[in-house]
Amino acid sequence: MTITIRPAQGADVAALDALLVASFPAPAEAALVRDLCVEGDMVLMLVAIDEATDALIGAIAFSRMAVEIGGKPINSVALAPIAVAREWRQQGVGEALVAAGLERLEKEGVVLCFALGDPAFYGRFGFAADVANGFNSPYAGEYFLAAPLQGGLIPCGVRGAATHAPAFARLGDAA
Repeated sequence: MTITIRPAQGADVAALDALLVASFPAPAEAALVRDLCVEGDMVLMLVAIDEATDALIGAIAFSRMAVEIGGKPINSVALAPIAVAREWRQQGVGEALVAAGLERLEKEGVVLCFALGDPAFYGRFGFAADVANGFNSPYAGEYFLAAPLQGGLIPCGVRGAATHAPAFARLGDAA
C-alpha cells in the first residue's frame, strides 16, 4: 500500500463528493464541505490517493474558526470531516491525513485545532478535552477536543468563544 497525500484540486470534486456521500449515513458531511468551500471558510483540504490506481481514497477538511483567549483572536481551525473509503479503513490512511494536516497547519501559524470525536483516536495527535474545556461552544463536552500547535503553547487568559464556520450550524438540517 502506497498512498500520496496532497491538497485537493478542482479535478477531485466529483470523487471527493462521492467519498463523502459513501462514508457517512447521510449527505450532511458532503454538503458541509461544499458549503465551507463556497463560503470561503475552508482553510485546508487534503486528499489521500492510492498510487496503484490513482483513486481518491481519503480526505480531511480544516475550516476557519473564530476563537478568543483573553479577548484576543487566536488563529484556529476545525477538523471536520475526515473520510476514508471503506476498503482502506484500519490501514493508517486516516492517521496519515490527520498528521499531514496538522503538520501543514503548524507551519502556517495555526495555534489551535479543534475536533469533535473519539478521544482515543484524536488523542494520538495531541487532541484533548481539557485543552478545549472552557471555550464557549455549542459542541462543548467530553468529545469536544483541541490540539495545541506551535510547540503546544497556548496563550494565557480567559477562554472565550470557539465559533465554527456558519456551515456547521446547518449540519443538523442537512441530515
